[in-house]
Amino acid sequence: MKVQNNIKHLSRRDLFRVAGRYGLSSTLLAAGTFGGAMSLSNLAQAAESSYEKRFAKEPKFTLKMGAAGFNPQNLLIERAGVLEFARDLESRTDGEIRVEFIGNNQICNQLSCVEKTQQGIVDMYAASTQNSAGGAPYLNVLDYAYMFRTRADQYYFMYSPESQRILREPFEKRHGLKFLFSHAELRGIQLGLAWEDKPTVTSIEELFGSKNRVTGTQLGRIAMNALQLNPVPIAWEETLDGLKQGLIDGAETWASAVAYANMSPVVSQSVDLRFFCGTEHTAMSASVFDGLGGELQDAVMESAYLAQVHVQAANEAALVNTVGATDPQLPGTIFAENNVRMAMLSDAERKKAEEMCSPEFQPQLWEQWRERINGWAGGIDTYQDIYNEVRNNPHTLAENVEPRRWWKA
Repeated sequence: MKVQNNIKHLSRRDLFRVAGRYGLSSTLLAAGTFGGAMSLSNLAQAAESSYEKRFAKEPKFTLKMGAAGFNPQNLLIERAGVLEFARDLESRTDGEIRVEFIGNNQICNQLSCVEKTQQGIVDMYAASTQNSAGGAPYLNVLDYAYMFRTRADQYYFMYSPESQRILREPFEKRHGLKFLFSHAELRGIQLGLAWEDKPTVTSIEELFGSKNRVTGTQLGRIAMNALQLNPVPIAWEETLDGLKQGLIDGAETWASAVAYANMSPVVSQSVDLRFFCGTEHTAMSASVFDGLGGELQDAVMESAYLAQVHVQAANEAALVNTVGATDPQLPGTIFAENNVRMAMLSDAERKKAEEMCSPEFQPQLWEQWRERINGWAGGIDTYQDIYNEVRNNPHTLAENVEPRRWWKA
């Protein structure tokens, strides 16, 4: 495989031998800086350099970050920006903040990271907003069907000062968490091997009656039920087995998640439905943030901004060059090497799906949850306000969206 997977050939024993000497965080942060394959001695040298730099002075704050299933290998597939954020924050604060990165589900998983941050077990976390919505229901605000037309719309909103009013401030007030930055993709249906010998899906009707995994988002279930996609709640960590054993036809998720979670061998078609958000976000405890003091708070925000800019460019490139979420696909990409076909639905077909399930065309389906979320946000119309804001976005390509510091008017 030609993907940029720089430490895959090293055994876990090798990794932990280095980590035992220099610490897991220093080892992982060092590994994430390499663009190509590294030897064990390269890794040890980089980890030693990282360790010496990070431990040159005693930090004022050590922040523990739980990063669900992430490690340096899959963070080169789905570019969620977690290690870039941690490295930049340590450097920007001249070591006054040290980040203890704990990935690979070692301290929390996709469903539990948000709750463990609220409980103070970790200070920061990285997980999808949809999985985190079980513990922080306000995150459902991102999941109205077809509210975002493109990934460009998603990034436009993340950079917008309106995201403060509609997303970040209500999220912090209700759940005690500070939304820092996010990767952006739109969810489709990832079909298992039972669809391997079937023609490439071209219409929504072909998916009617199929049984598909759904995340923790309540709004995602509304859209799936309206599209006759039979949502089945299955934990992210169990989805691979569900697809492998044929317990489900497919999974509601996004392309790079399939690639980073090693699901590609059991996925045959990636149906580009784009029906609601796939947002792998990073957030931190608001009380921890408040305790940092003004200068270090500014540093956190600037590092979050840098990470957001990095993610915007890097993940767009990775979708083409690493994942293979295009038609035609580049040779050597993960999807090409695992025979995952991209089912690129037409604009007309996606419009048909939108008319079946979105609040714009089926408002009655959303009334109860829309009213609930609007109440949590202080009475604003969350769907309409986000819908209107992102339609100010002049760009169709995500890489062309102008970065803005969203917390500054």
